[in-house]
Amino acid sequence: MSQRQVLQVFEQYQKARTQFVQMVAELATRPQNIETLQNAGVMSLLRTLLLDVVPTIQQTAALALGRLANYNDDLAEAVVKCDILPQLVYSLAEQNRFYKKAAAFVLRAVGKHSPQLAQAIVDCGALDTLVICLEDFDPGVKEAAAWALRYIARHNAELSQAVVDAGAVPLLVLCIQEPEIALKRIAASALSDIAKHSPELAQTVVDAGAVAHLAQMILNPDAKLKHQILSALSQVSKHSVDLAEMVVEAEIFPVVLTCLKDKDEYVKKNASTLIREIAKHTPELSQLVVNAGGVAAVIDCIGSCKGNTRLPGIMMLGYVAAHSENLAMAVIISKGVPQLSVCLSEEPEDHIKAAAAWALGQIGRHTPEHARAVAVTNALPVLLSLYMSTESSEDLQVKSKKAIKNILQKCTYLPALEPFLYDAPPNILKHVVGQFSKVLLPWIFRYTSAEGGQLSTT
Repeated sequence: MSQRQVLQVFEQYQKARTQFVQMVAELATRPQNIETLQNAGVMSLLRTLLLDVVPTIQQTAALALGRLANYNDDLAEAVVKCDILPQLVYSLAEQNRFYKKAAAFVLRAVGKHSPQLAQAIVDCGALDTLVICLEDFDPGVKEAAAWALRYIARHNAELSQAVVDAGAVPLLVLCIQEPEIALKRIAASALSDIAKHSPELAQTVVDAGAVAHLAQMILNPDAKLKHQILSALSQVSKHSVDLAEMVVEAEIFPVVLTCLKDKDEYVKKNASTLIREIAKHTPELSQLVVNAGGVAAVIDCIGSCKGNTRLPGIMMLGYVAAHSENLAMAVIISKGVPQLSVCLSEEPEDHIKAAAAWALGQIGRHTPEHARAVAVTNALPVLLSLYMSTESSEDLQVKSKKAIKNILQKCTYLPALEPFLYDAPPNILKHVVGQFSKVLLPWIFRYTSAEGGQLSTT
C-alpha cells in the first residue's frame, strides 16, 4: 500500500469519529432518543472521545455529554459514575475556549440536579478551575463558568460556601461590570444564589462591593438582567436589618419604584419582593418605604397584575401595617384596603387569598378606625365564607379566622357586624357579641340613668 492509501485509512477513521459524535450530539437534543442512547452505552464511547486527538471531536463529545446530563439526574449520575468529571476538569484548564465552554456546560448540567451531584463536582476539584475560567479573556468562557458555579451554589449553604472559598465572588462582581448582557445576567444570578442561604454568605457578597454595582443597573433596559439584579438585592436584604440598610444606602429608592410599572411581570414581582424584604424588618425601614412613595406604588402594581406577581406586594402591605398604627394608616390612606379586598375576592389561588387575609388582619387590628376601614370594603363576609368553606386550604382557613378575630376585636362599626349575628359559627359569634356589648352597654347605661335607673319596656 502506498503512503497515501495508509493515510486515507486514518482520514476515514477520523471522519467516522467526527460523524458519530456529531450525530450523537444531535440525537441528544431530542428526548425520545435519550433512553436508546443510554442503553447503547453512549457514555463510555463519549468518554473515550473526550481524549481524542482532534479538538473538534473532543468539544462535540463534551457537548453531547452535557446535553445527556442535562436531561435527567440518572444520566448526570452516569457521567459521575463513568469517571468523566476528573477528565473534564483536567482538560478545562488545558484546552481552548471552545472546549472550555463545552466542559463547563457538562459541569453545569450535572450540578443542577441535586446537592449530591453538585458535591461530586466540588470533590473532583472543579471549583478552582471554574474560578480561573471567570478570568478568561473570552466572555463566553466566563459565562459558561458562571453558569456552572451558579448551579453548584444554589443548592445549599455548604456548597455556596465552597464556591465562596474558591474565590468566585469578587470575580463574579467583576463579571457584572462587563459589557456583555448575558454575562451580567448569569453573574447577578450566581450572586443571588450565593446570598440567599445565610446572612454570612450575603455579607460576603456585600463585602465584595456587589450591592453598589447591582443598584446602578436597576434601570438597565434589559428585562432579564433587571429581574436578576432585583433578585440579588432581595436575597441580600432579607437576612437582617443591617444588610437591608446597606441595600437602602446604595440609593435604590426611588428608582426601584419605576420597576413596579415595568412591562415584564418578573421585574414587577422581583421589585415588589425587594421592597417587601426591606420593609419587613423594622418600623423605620417601613417608614422609609412609605416616605419614598413605595406603598402607593406597590398598591398600583397590585392593581395592574394578577396571580403570583401580586403576592410579594400583598405581603409587603401586611408587613408595613403590622409595625404600627401610623404605618397601617398609611396603607389605608393610599387605598390599599380596597385593593387587598379585591385580591381576596378575585384571586383563584388559596395561598394568595391567605396572604390578602393576613394583610387585612394586620391593618384592622390596631384601632376601631383601622377596623372600620377594613369592614366598609365588605371584606369581613368574604373572610367568613373562606374560613367556613370546606374547599379552602388549611392555611387559608387559619389566616381567615385570625384576620376576622383581629378585625372584630377592634371593630365598633355595627352595620358591618350585623350579618355575623346570623351566619357566624359560635367561635366567631362570641367576638361579634362582645363588640356589640362594648358599643351598646354604655348607651344602655346612659339611657337607664336618664330614666331614673329603670329600663323602659317600650
